Amino acid sequence: MALGVVAATVPLAVPTTASAAPGDAALSAYFDQRLDWRSCDDGGAAECADVEVPLDYSRPDGKTIRIAVSRIKAGQPSERHGALFTNPGGPGGGGLTLPAKMLKKGVIPDSVSRRFDLIGFDPRGVGRSAPVNCGLTEQELSLNGPVYRPETFDKDVSRARTMAEKCQDKNSGVLPHITTRNTARDMDVIRGALGEKKISYLGISYGTYLGAVFTQMFPERADRFVLDSALDPGRVWRGSFQDRTQDAERAFTRWTQWTAKRHATYGLGDTPDKVRERFWALFNRPAPNPVHDFVSGFPSVFYDVEKAAKSIAGLNTTAGPTAPATGTSKEASAGPSAASGASDNFHSAYWSVMCADSDSWPRDPEQYRRDAALDKQNNPLSAGSASNINACAFWPKATEPTTVVDNTAGALIVNNEWDSQTPLAGATGLQKAMKGSRMVTVQDRVGHGVYGTNPCADDAVNTYLATGRLPAKNLNCRSTG
Repeated sequence: MALGVVAATVPLAVPTTASAAPGDAALSAYFDQRLDWRSCDDGGAAECADVEVPLDYSRPDGKTIRIAVSRIKAGQPSERHGALFTNPGGPGGGGLTLPAKMLKKGVIPDSVSRRFDLIGFDPRGVGRSAPVNCGLTEQELSLNGPVYRPETFDKDVSRARTMAEKCQDKNSGVLPHITTRNTARDMDVIRGALGEKKISYLGISYGTYLGAVFTQMFPERADRFVLDSALDPGRVWRGSFQDRTQDAERAFTRWTQWTAKRHATYGLGDTPDKVRERFWALFNRPAPNPVHDFVSGFPSVFYDVEKAAKSIAGLNTTAGPTAPATGTSKEASAGPSAASGASDNFHSAYWSVMCADSDSWPRDPEQYRRDAALDKQNNPLSAGSASNINACAFWPKATEPTTVVDNTAGALIVNNEWDSQTPLAGATGLQKAMKGSRMVTVQDRVGHGVYGTNPCADDAVNTYLATGRLPAKNLNCRSTG
């Protein structure tokens, strides 16, 4: 079983505690462990080590797992400020090689890399850190629920139950501990093992939520936090799915307005209503249907208005009769930071965190049926997929409540105005939860992930990381393409 879970034959000498959140004394042996640094397998400048952490933090003297960590030392030791942890998103994304990749691409400038040890790690359940694997089939490799159709709902329920049972069978006793809160605890153990009093942090997409949870749990240990492409911590996780589909409808409306003004170019209608009607007529033609295939499962295509207009106009054929404009799609858009070519481990870890993070997932299939039918009516592009049943309905019960983020931690939040995966409303929600933060919005920009794509936003991020100074107020940057 590819779990990497270690039942330590000689466990670290930590006292037994019944507390669900043991203090530093109970974890002292973990904080004080010596790390065996060695060259990473990629032959680059990074060095790697394993950090031992409890599987269950309420039982720190029990089973342990190992978290794979990488480090690229600060370029100028005399100017070193501390350690900058990084996370690429997901949940399910491995971050062991992230610092090296960002340096290679020139995303992290010398003004930052000379001052920080750059820390990457695979979160628990991911990559080289006790990976969970559920044995999911290709048909089960989805990052959302299926589209809602009354005639297939019973099959949707069966699939969701089967996925949960597979994960439980292959990872018994582990799933309740693959959570954002425990990953934040792992980060704090890594901090202690590195000998740091505080950490700085750069988190992308899901990584923004992980960073926010860390600041809530360990406020005295959070230094300079950059949260790029943000999630609203008050909406995890079912709410974040639903928010994304609602924002896709907003992008679609914007697209109809933009395209109507260019009817002479694209021929899809000279008013937004005509563009909308033409689109649904094209989308609902019987197979073979290139428009349906293009949009199905990817309503985020409408965020890039010009690309969508060109593509749909190019697929605008006159063959075949039209069908009623029900506006269904075959598959929902991917979740936050969905990785192309994602493995079973990515999807297994994704659902593990999604389901174990929150105790608010409905357990009654009929509630999903009702919610999905209403969602499909209100948000036809995604066809109820965000509210339809998924594996979380049958997952082991969460061991902790969802983290309520409500603090005054200083942080810099950056977001594109038209981000399909983490809509701008999520960044606004995060700033309300983190009252000491500032926000940088890249106006009119499409795409997921800001850092390294916009000079104005990059300047704000790099200045903050290098000096610790947040902007005096929220900033708006212009898109540069």
